[in-house]
Amino acid sequence: MAVQKPSIPKGTRDFSPAEMLKRNYIFGTIKKHFIRFGYQPIETPAMENLSTLMGKYGEEGDKLLFKILNSGDFLSKVSDAELNEKNSPKITTSISEKGLRYDLTVPFARFVVQHQNEINFPFKRYQIQPVWRADRPQKGRYREFFQCDADVIGNNALLNEVELVQLIDAIFSDFDVQIVMKLNNRKILSGIAEIIGQADKIIDITVAIDKLDKIGLENVNKELLEKGLPQKAIDQLQPILLLSGNTAEKLASLKNVLASSEIGLKGVDEMLEIIQYLRLFELKNEVELDLTLARGLNYYTGTIFEVKAKDVQIGSVCGGGRYDDLTGIFGLKDVSGVGISFGADRIFDVLNELNAYPKQQTENTKVFFVNFGKAEEAFCLPILAQIRKLGVNAEIYPEATKMKKQMKYADDKKIPIVVIVGEEELKKSVLTVKNMESGEQKELAIADFLHSIQ
Repeated sequence: MAVQKPSIPKGTRDFSPAEMLKRNYIFGTIKKHFIRFGYQPIETPAMENLSTLMGKYGEEGDKLLFKILNSGDFLSKVSDAELNEKNSPKITTSISEKGLRYDLTVPFARFVVQHQNEINFPFKRYQIQPVWRADRPQKGRYREFFQCDADVIGNNALLNEVELVQLIDAIFSDFDVQIVMKLNNRKILSGIAEIIGQADKIIDITVAIDKLDKIGLENVNKELLEKGLPQKAIDQLQPILLLSGNTAEKLASLKNVLASSEIGLKGVDEMLEIIQYLRLFELKNEVELDLTLARGLNYYTGTIFEVKAKDVQIGSVCGGGRYDDLTGIFGLKDVSGVGISFGADRIFDVLNELNAYPKQQTENTKVFFVNFGKAEEAFCLPILAQIRKLGVNAEIYPEATKMKKQMKYADDKKIPIVVIVGEEELKKSVLTVKNMESGEQKELAIADFLHSIQ
């Protein structure tokens, strides 16, 4: 039998120990700031009932859901006539009851409804877990990727949005990555749809203009035409979406443009309030109003966020927004929430391209003992145990072998300190300590070495 060549599905990745150190740095940095801003951790299952997931992400999102076949004879409930009909969506409901989660927000809404009697509102939660989308793999777009979410639910104050902007600024400042935070409001977009006479087409409009960066204005207009918008409405849309000027000037223009739309003016007022709040802080990164920002997901109702890295050509590295009644789908009405999601995999790619990782990773081994034999092991092992008790990562080579091989092992793992104990060191009960970066080597008493690494 031919040997099968090992492979992984397209759009997924393996990560080596060196890469995992980098990823854990990303997760640790984000988690640190989540906790600092008062968010608490939860986890939800990788798979959810399809009834939980379907219909929450729009028609295009539903197509990207990974469905899980029912266990056993999954075709037992499907008739020959249904099979011959080849109606995939219809058959799917019979052969698949569960799916992999598409994002962390809908499972979070389900969690809130199920556990509403155990939660104190407003509830601030963070969640760092993988999600799956049956998307076409390309640079910065994967089928399996981690999201790092922070949400506040059970409160509609705009101060929550302001804190999320501060959180985004703090995290990317910590990463030393220059970003631009783009803001918009779905109420503004609803107002625009209203004044061009296409209020009932708001979903088609937002889904189309959300692709502006990817497919360009001409293709967006073509898609709007295909969705049934008249050419006159599309023409009216152009100057609004392409308004120039700074954020204050754009909002002033919108006040006039949306004068006849109550919902549109409410969106402008919300944006003005957020901008006024933000003037109280010294943010390190830009914040701008972007009227072409739509966020394709149907559940957003107010402020929406998107974050782009300035120095790397890649999609958004963070996004989110306000959702006024996502829990209503599961029976808990009028519970407003707002949240953001950091794309850990894209941040990983950005930091790789910028080479912006710390030189010393905290999870890496710091001290390595060369192994010369049983007598040396008996001398070194108690010292090794003391080092670990001090909270320092340390290890010993598991067998006595050539020194060159052991030093290569330490060098490959980028271990900064190597401890050598041979016959001479045993006689004097001391350690020879080598700094792998400088090449400096010196003899130390055990107590002095323990004090120096502490």
